[in-house]
Amino acid sequence: MSLNVRAFTSCDHHIWDAFCQGALQATLLHTRSFLSYHGDRFTDQSLVVEEDGKCVGLFPAAVSPQDSNTIVSHPGITYGGVLHQGALQGEKMLTAMSKIGLHYKQMGYSRLIYKAVPSIYHRAPAEDDLYALYRLGYHKFRCDLSSTIDLENRLQVSERRRRSFKKASKFGIQIVEGGGQLEIFWNLLERNLKNKHGVKPVHDIREIVLLSEKFPDNIRCIVAKLNDEILAGIILFITNTAYHAQYISTNEKGNMVSAMDKVVEYSISAAIQENKRWFDFGISNENDGQYLNNGLYRYKCEFGGGGIIHEFYMSDLKGNNLNDN
Repeated sequence: MSLNVRAFTSCDHHIWDAFCQGALQATLLHTRSFLSYHGDRFTDQSLVVEEDGKCVGLFPAAVSPQDSNTIVSHPGITYGGVLHQGALQGEKMLTAMSKIGLHYKQMGYSRLIYKAVPSIYHRAPAEDDLYALYRLGYHKFRCDLSSTIDLENRLQVSERRRRSFKKASKFGIQIVEGGGQLEIFWNLLERNLKNKHGVKPVHDIREIVLLSEKFPDNIRCIVAKLNDEILAGIILFITNTAYHAQYISTNEKGNMVSAMDKVVEYSISAAIQENKRWFDFGISNENDGQYLNNGLYRYKCEFGGGGIIHEFYMSDLKGNNLNDN
């Protein structure tokens, strides 16, 4: 029995998404249904890993928009990595990763960037890929820090957060969710990002509406209202194991009445009710992980969270020992 890799084609769309449903590391971000919203923004170079003609792994990837000699897994999503249902362990993962590197090397690419799936999104322990990266000479060039709550072992919530939640309750903040709130909240989010940071959201309103329609069970918009005015909100990406806060924002009035605390606690309770293990606030980094916004990170951790890392690896395809298996 032997492993080989081949290029993904449009004919593999349904096979890919069906495989993702049982993959140990896959989330909605890995599905072709999600990746397809990018349209022609990226030159896809995804791979299918097969053993004797049977699909045993997937590798979402595309050419880097910044460097046509570099493959990234995947430039359009937060993390990529090899996806499998348990078949690629130990030496098999090493072989698969070696063949993936050789495939791109033979195509003329000089670098491969691997964005590992954080462990909180794994359905079961599945870090064989990290061992394979070590054996094949990849080096870690970036590390981001995310604040995450273990819902089975939540750390103590700070006194400041407790006071803020009581304050929001005292003002009569109401929690509302559903797609009907999305566009109004999006306007609030865009204004805040522009005024505070001079940037736009990763998605535009057309894209986030499209994604919420494609994934009604995986994308939730929850807002805090006072007198029918949205003061704060959160957009959650829901995976098999976690609630991830993709976007969080509040306006000045929302800050005054601590509306966000009400939104966050409601979202955490929802995650617990759905038997999720983790509530992930996302990273607090800038400059490719070199700068930590410590105030933002501390604020997130005050809800009872701790640190989880997002790891980024790179291979010089011309120099690494891709045959080490």
